[in-house]
Amino acid sequence: MATVVAQSHFIFGLRTGVKNNLLYFDEQTVIFPCGNNCVRYNINQKCQKFIPGTERSQGMQALAISTNRRYLAVSECVEKATITVFDLQHEQSRKRKVLTGGEIAVDKFVCMAFSPDSKYLIGQAGGPDWTLFLWMWEKKKVMATVKTSTDGPINQISFNPEDNTQICVSGNGVFKIFRYAGEILKQSSTFKTDTHHFLCHTWMSTEQVIAGTDAGQLMMFESGRQRWEMNVTQSEKQDCNETFSTLPRVTAIVGYSNGFACSAGPGTVCLFEKREEEDQYKKTKEIKIPPELFSNDPSSAEQQEISTLCISPSEETLAASTDRGQLYGISLSLAELNKGVCAQFEHLSHSSHSSVITGLSTCIRKPLMATCSQDRSVRIWNFETNVLEMYKEFQEEAYSIALHPTGLYILVGFSDKLRLMTLLIDDIRTFKEFTVRSCRECAFSHGGHLFAAVNGNVINIYSTTTFEDVHPESKTLSSLFQYDSRLVSCGMDGAVYEWNTLTGARESESVLKTCSYTGVTICPDAKTFFAVGTDCSLKEIQDCQILKEVRTGDVVCTTVAMSRSGRVLFIGTSIGTVRAIKYPLPIQNDWIEYQAHAGPVTKMVITFDDQFLITVSEDSCLFIWKIIDKEGQGLKREKELIYAEEILITKSDLEEKNKIMLDLNARVTELQEENKYQLSLRDIEYKEKINELTEKCIQQINSLNVLKAEKEKQQAAHVKALSEVLEKYDKEQQDMESSNNQKLMLEYEKYQELQLKLHKVQQEYEQQLHSVEESKTRALEEMMQSYEAKLEEKMMLVTQYQDEVQQKVREFDEYIKQEEEDADMEIHEIRMKYEQNLKEEKKANTRLKVELDTTTKQFHVLQREIENRNLEIEKLKQEVQKLQSVIKALENDITGLKTAIQKRDGIIQDKEKSIYELKKKNDTLNKTIEVMEFRAEYMEEQIEPKENEIQELKEQMLEMEGELKEFHKTNTQLELKIAELNLKLKTKDKEMHKEMRKLQDIGVLVQRFKADLHTCVEFIQDPKRLKEHIRELYKCYVESSDVVEKVAVDTDTQKENHRQREHYEKIITTLKNQLTRDTNVLQANNTKLMKDNVILMKEINDLRQELRTVRMQLHNYDSQSSFNKRRNGLMTKQSLEEAEKIIQFQRLEIQRLKQEINGQMPSSRTKLPPLTN
Repeated sequence: MATVVAQSHFIFGLRTGVKNNLLYFDEQTVIFPCGNNCVRYNINQKCQKFIPGTERSQGMQALAISTNRRYLAVSECVEKATITVFDLQHEQSRKRKVLTGGEIAVDKFVCMAFSPDSKYLIGQAGGPDWTLFLWMWEKKKVMATVKTSTDGPINQISFNPEDNTQICVSGNGVFKIFRYAGEILKQSSTFKTDTHHFLCHTWMSTEQVIAGTDAGQLMMFESGRQRWEMNVTQSEKQDCNETFSTLPRVTAIVGYSNGFACSAGPGTVCLFEKREEEDQYKKTKEIKIPPELFSNDPSSAEQQEISTLCISPSEETLAASTDRGQLYGISLSLAELNKGVCAQFEHLSHSSHSSVITGLSTCIRKPLMATCSQDRSVRIWNFETNVLEMYKEFQEEAYSIALHPTGLYILVGFSDKLRLMTLLIDDIRTFKEFTVRSCRECAFSHGGHLFAAVNGNVINIYSTTTFEDVHPESKTLSSLFQYDSRLVSCGMDGAVYEWNTLTGARESESVLKTCSYTGVTICPDAKTFFAVGTDCSLKEIQDCQILKEVRTGDVVCTTVAMSRSGRVLFIGTSIGTVRAIKYPLPIQNDWIEYQAHAGPVTKMVITFDDQFLITVSEDSCLFIWKIIDKEGQGLKREKELIYAEEILITKSDLEEKNKIMLDLNARVTELQEENKYQLSLRDIEYKEKINELTEKCIQQINSLNVLKAEKEKQQAAHVKALSEVLEKYDKEQQDMESSNNQKLMLEYEKYQELQLKLHKVQQEYEQQLHSVEESKTRALEEMMQSYEAKLEEKMMLVTQYQDEVQQKVREFDEYIKQEEEDADMEIHEIRMKYEQNLKEEKKANTRLKVELDTTTKQFHVLQREIENRNLEIEKLKQEVQKLQSVIKALENDITGLKTAIQKRDGIIQDKEKSIYELKKKNDTLNKTIEVMEFRAEYMEEQIEPKENEIQELKEQMLEMEGELKEFHKTNTQLELKIAELNLKLKTKDKEMHKEMRKLQDIGVLVQRFKADLHTCVEFIQDPKRLKEHIRELYKCYVESSDVVEKVAVDTDTQKENHRQREHYEKIITTLKNQLTRDTNVLQANNTKLMKDNVILMKEINDLRQELRTVRMQLHNYDSQSSFNKRRNGLMTKQSLEEAEKIIQFQRLEIQRLKQEINGQMPSSRTKLPPLTN
């Protein structure tokens, strides 16, 4: 039997009191503490990953994330204060380092921060010393410490965003900036801040820091002095000496590229943007927490105080956490678009409890769970979709809660009365009240026909149909668990009682006055109970006696729950952990412990299908665990549980919604009629306009004829004028050609004279060039000599650096050897521990094997009988499957008809669009007719085609109307077909219900047969009684018809089943062989890729080092060349170009020499010789 394991699945809630308790990992993922875990919550996918806290942790104090979003630091108190650094890029967020105060005693680290390059970490220790630690965290090395305060608390510490050595510290009467120099933290600037209590601060630049106080003031400090201060509720800056009235506290502040965001009292965040003027900021936006819809006091949500603000890496969203454990977010782009309007936050995740959760319950027919809390709210959650379905706040605190098995009703115990409520579609309403005061425990029976409630030291059992008290049983109670015929109670006086709910009589009792019981559960066989209490032990009780007692160390157990399969027990403890213990209980203390909550576990429930474990605690968190085997698969179910989808709604609400639907339908019909009427009016108008336009066209055609005659006359006159103009142009052209030829001859003579002058100038210029080249060669020789001397100096430096590198490599090898020796010692100690554990487990296994042999024999006998019954059940299931296939086929027909109707609707819409386009064409025709007054020449060509188009459009309109009528007829026929199919479906549903009833009856018979069989097994050693009982079983459960049916079993069906089974087994074996081959090939490819990757990474690192050295030398040579250029500024351009070529040649030679030197250096794989003294 595989061991059962609980896996973290989902968690609701936020742990308050942790500094910086909301961080952005990337654009979609936030990190926040919940219980004793850190949660990585993906906002878009609504999924969570968990980073568990350390064992025996007394609580988290602060969180911090590195600037590269890779490392997370968590401050905790275990035996002493520790800071744990996790690697977030690892899939399971593995633990990298654990930092402590070393020799300095530290109770807790109040706040932390990473340096800009993520290599250093600062941590502020708590009082009374208030010591600031600076670590190089990867080496666990404390670089420096300094006391930051004498009495007041320190609220925040941070690094300069561009300087690892500058640190800012703020607190009560403290605002200091320290600088790290010479292994000491020195205060670099002092401010007069004794009267101010700084709650938060943020860096705006390398020199500017803005801080917020508890008096609602914002102060800006720059380069060692205070620049300005302002009220958070005002945008204008004020003088430093002015006094301020009491204003809302600035509890959180965060900076971004355009400005900063800060809290401005309860439920309010203000956005400030930088003005064009330097160092001035203006308030541009207020963002508020929205009121709760289902609260008695909606404004109470607005009174939450902002505890942390953070901005996503791309600065698109702003997220906030509150002191009541709620998470909110808003898009900054939307907030900036609506400037001047007060924006509102939205929930990042679902609204959760803000105080101790006192009650928890689940149902059978729906995936729902209900909780109640000291925050006076009742909430309904869905553990499959991880959604808050419904919640409601009341005027008084709810002490206990119970969900009806159907999931439609809820029982809530208040201080004055016990109320039975209905879960409606959008509300929780009371419909019956019972006079049970301060009911701390209540529960429904599995059938839902009874419910039990505690009134002081009395358990009242009521009927859910008559609401009458069935049996009053007197007993002080802290927890109860009931089956339909039995009820088990445990009390603070150390007694566990078993009651008969039918007669009200006490059937068994177990009293232990030294223990006050806090929780009890019952085994699936209803004979064994398990109870936990204040004596730090788990007790197995049967027949009024304590059979076994499992000690839980020094941890008090608060609750206990058992799976319905009876394989595992879950225990909740006072330190917030959850323990899983196998059943039957082991001889030695053997359990699996999970880090869950930050406070005592108050309630624990396992869902009806054994798939989920749900725990709640005093830390106001609700934890959902997935119950799986060690192989990662869920527990097997006897039947696949199908959840109901019914929802209750009152008659008045239904009538209101129906009225609204009718009103809307009536409005739609009115609008359709109005549209038809307007369309008809428009058609009439268009016809009138067309008639008017045709008359205008005829008039314009007549006027065109007149214009044509005038045009012909004008053309004749224009031809005569053109001929005269052409004659004049020819004469003028001849005169211009003669004058231009004379001018060209004069210009040619001037050109020859200029050529002679140019030849003389070139000869003089060549003589000057020869003299310049001689001077250039001399300068080059001088440059060569100077550069060769410098080259020799650089070579000397290179040899020195090589010696230093070799010394560092030797030191690094020694450091690696020491680390490996320490690791080997730790591995040896862990191996010794695990070998001892193995020996103990082997002894336990030998004992369990003896017990297994006896139980397996009994199990095989029972299994044969169960298999015979299972064959009959499978036949019935096959019939049910056939009916379901028929239903699915009918549903497919319905969907096909619906798609056909949708297609027809689409065709009708296309036709309506074409009608609309035709109307648009009519409008364009009207415009063209108006334009035709100005374009008379083209009217004759366009009138006839336009008339033809109008006639074609009219014919298309008539055709479309005919098609519309045909479509309406087809729609009516399809609706009649759908009605017929619905009737057929209803008949099939009725047949299905009959078959389901038959199945349920058979299930009840099987359960009765199992119970009777169990009684028969008790008489195995007495064969006579066994025979009599088996005969009675045969008389009760076997009829003559059953015997005849067994004889008449068809052999052909059995052969067919065997043949199909062999066929499928062959297919499975072939598929498994293919899978193994594919996995082997993939593994070989992966190993090759990993090796190639390692070689490439080494080559890349070598090339990067060479690049850095070459760039440094290039920079030096460039600076020297610029100096020489200034000195020789009289040189010509050609000489400078040649000098640059020589310099480049020398650089190439330097690089070649360096490559030869690097080739002579030893590789990383070859071992260096040992160090000599």
